[in-house]
This record gives sequence, structure tokens and C-alpha cells, in this order.
Amino acid sequence: MFHQAVARFFKSSFFAALAAVASAVDAGAQTNVSFVDDFNRFDLGRWYVADGWANGDWQNCTWSKRQIALSEGVLSLSFEKRPYGLRNYVCGEIQTHHSFHYGTYEARMKTDTGSGINAAFFTYIGPVHNKPHDEIDFEVLTKDTSTVSVNTYVSGQPKNGGVVPVEGGTDAGFNDYAFVWEPDRLRWYVNGELMHEAENTAELPTNAQKIYFSIWGTETLNDWMGPFEDPGRKLFLYLDRVAFTVLGEECQFPESIVCTLD
Repeated sequence: MFHQAVARFFKSSFFAALAAVASAVDAGAQTNVSFVDDFNRFDLGRWYVADGWANGDWQNCTWSKRQIALSEGVLSLSFEKRPYGLRNYVCGEIQTHHSFHYGTYEARMKTDTGSGINAAFFTYIGPVHNKPHDEIDFEVLTKDTSTVSVNTYVSGQPKNGGVVPVEGGTDAGFNDYAFVWEPDRLRWYVNGELMHEAENTAELPTNAQKIYFSIWGTETLNDWMGPFEDPGRKLFLYLDRVAFTVLGEECQFPESIVCTLD
């Protein structure tokens, strides 16, 4: 089955190479080079896999490299019950080694379902990188797969939040998510349709950011993500394609939102 195929673990040599690359690349270094990643292979020079820690007490899972798998051009990140460190669950996160600035960010992805779970595509930079906390979000709170939350943080303050519909649901099939970040506006798209916009320049992020994908759970943020329920199985976030196009450059693939922008 598809779930079983994409859940196969990478070989130990992959993880050894991953550790070497992670130690060699400056996590805060900026690059403004366009790319398209179709996940025909896992690019160790582009992606770092989180392993062995959690973001805070609100997160009920430990990031584990074993929750990342690749099969037939689809990358999966997963959440499941397995003790690791101080927590009883494990979860998956990838992030780019480098940060990116103005341009178009795109992801083709599919989520699972489950209360208390967050499946996210976002950009972030913050104090760990010796920068202010700036962020741009697509977050699927999988208690309700009919919507996706959009948001920004500017110097640590939430701005421009909204909840927009996803026709057919985030779990029914792959959907295309994109945001276009310009100095004077920010636009969020779902399946090619403009869904949310922010134009107040005083409330827009300004710092270059890294690209992240993650799936994680909580047992404390119930008002936001819903009460956590042990799913009794592995949950997945699937990625079919990720792209970044520098502002002003031509579209890189036919399905790109850049091909249709004014």
C-alpha cells in the first residue's frame, strides 16, 4: 500500500551523510537561488532533518530522523507512538540549510487526519539564528481538514492571521499551496486561487527565512489544535514537490503559480 511504501526508513548510510552535511552548512546563511525539488532523491545539500529534541513543553513528540521516508518521488513525514527521549511519541521535521528572501514559495502536499496534530509548511528565522522571529505559515490543524490556517510573525508578534477553505479537504488528495512574498505585500494561494492577502508594510516580515515542513502533536494547546487523541496508527504528511522562485524570475515548471501572476 502507498502508506507502507513511503514509510520505509532510509539506510544508515543516509543518516551518516546527513550528520556530516548538517555540521558543514551554516544554518543561517542566506541564498537567493531558485529551485524545484521533486523528491526524486533526498538532497542532503538542501535539507536538514531534525532529530533528538522537541521545540517546547507544548510538543508531545520528539523529532526523529526515522520519521522521514522517500518512495517513488514522494517524501513523507510521520507521527506515531514510539518513546524517544522524554516523550512517548515521535514526529518529523525537515528544514532548509539556507534561508531565502522575497519570492514565491510553493508546496504540493497531502495531510492525514487527527485531533491535536499540526501539519505545516512555513518559513521561519529567529533568535536561534541571531535574528528576530519572522515567520510565514500554512498550518493544517488536522482536526479539520477542510481548512488551512495562514499567518505571519513579525519580530515575534502574530500578524495577518486567517483561516481559508481547501476544497475537497487537505487529506483527500494533493493540493498546491503557495505564498508570494514581496516587500509591500504577501499573498497566499491554494490550488492557484488567491485566498488571503496582507499589504500593510509595517506588518510584513522583512528577514530572510528558512523553509520548514513538519508534523507534530500537542496535549496542551487544545483550544487551538483540538484535544489530542492517540491515533493508534502512524499519521503522515506527504510532499510531492517544493519550489522557491526568486522575485522577478520566470516560472520554473508549468504548474507553478508564478506562470499566472501579473
